[in-house]
Amino acid sequence: MELTKDQQAMLDGEYDAGTQLAMKIQVAIGESFGAERMVPITRAHVALSNQEADLWFAEKLLGLGAKCRVAPTVNPGFNHSYFTERDMVDPEFADLMARTHAAYKALGAVLTYNCTPYIDTNVPNFGEVTAYSESSATPYVNGVWGARSNREGANSALCAAITGYVPEYGLLLDENRYANILVEVQADMKTAYDYHILGMCGKKIGSGIPAFTGLPKHVSKEAYRNLCAQLNTSGAYGMFHIIGTTPEAPDLETAFGGKEPARRVVITNEDFEKVLSEISLPGDREIDFVMFGCPHFTLEEVKHIADKVKGQKMKKEMWILTSSLVKQISERMGLDEIITEAGGQIVADTCPDQPCWRHLNGKIGITESPKCAYYPQRRGMHFVIRDLDTCIDAALTGEVK
Repeated sequence: MELTKDQQAMLDGEYDAGTQLAMKIQVAIGESFGAERMVPITRAHVALSNQEADLWFAEKLLGLGAKCRVAPTVNPGFNHSYFTERDMVDPEFADLMARTHAAYKALGAVLTYNCTPYIDTNVPNFGEVTAYSESSATPYVNGVWGARSNREGANSALCAAITGYVPEYGLLLDENRYANILVEVQADMKTAYDYHILGMCGKKIGSGIPAFTGLPKHVSKEAYRNLCAQLNTSGAYGMFHIIGTTPEAPDLETAFGGKEPARRVVITNEDFEKVLSEISLPGDREIDFVMFGCPHFTLEEVKHIADKVKGQKMKKEMWILTSSLVKQISERMGLDEIITEAGGQIVADTCPDQPCWRHLNGKIGITESPKCAYYPQRRGMHFVIRDLDTCIDAALTGEVK
């Protein structure tokens, strides 16, 4: 690659050894993808995991003197104070979370601990070049906002935040952003939950960049979030288009760059039923808990739950995972009090795929998110997947029909 003087100085170690290592990694990534140059970024998001390998890398860069030129927002681990005060997490994992916090703080990250930065904490403008890791973030950044990011990993996004650059390849280039799969949606799309199931049709859609037709003119931020999260649970999608709605798809010709689709796919209610039968435990059973917020829930969703449970008592525990911003506003609005009195908990800065849920090991939960059902399986948590209102009713009655 052709490097600028600033980039070459980083590679030569003229700043610090941490920045030098980050640039070495990025040059290697760029060369592997045939990038001709590096370009500056304006934003970054790092999907930290507070696991040993992630922490090792962050502490190594920090120990070598690295600091972030572009302060990235970060993914959730778990709320250290909440779970340690309640003795819900083993000391070794609490230590990993504390060290992760210290490392990213010292690197200069913005400690949002939120997996939906594209909604309220790190929202890009059209055309901005960014470096986002987090499975739901990349397609949202590209497809909804029309900004640009490749599907970065946590480590490559951190390197980009430190150097302020990314190699120019993939979805940063105009020619790679066109759709090549036409997806005609004939299934009923009534609520944000339906976009979860649409996103889980990745096996039928196949690899590439899908362009969806047949969707409502107005798509909520929650529906977009759900579609993005599940597209990267069922497949590996860095971008999508909705014809007539998303920025680079005012019509079919523009979305496909004047070319014919390489493949046409029709998604029906029957496809939804088939997918749900494959990913969900059967219903008509008692459940042990309810979990929402993978990706993190919005204030509107918290309010919806509060309205549904106000004045009632849940028979099963409910966990609602949000950003600290949503948690704080929920407290101000009295929503947190309503949910707590009903038997639920709004917990900020926390992910379902974390070691803080040991008390749920071996138990059966219900959620509206296939992603929430997928990742915690390795921690012994298994789920029935249903729409949001059915999940709320299950918390109140203790069972799902």
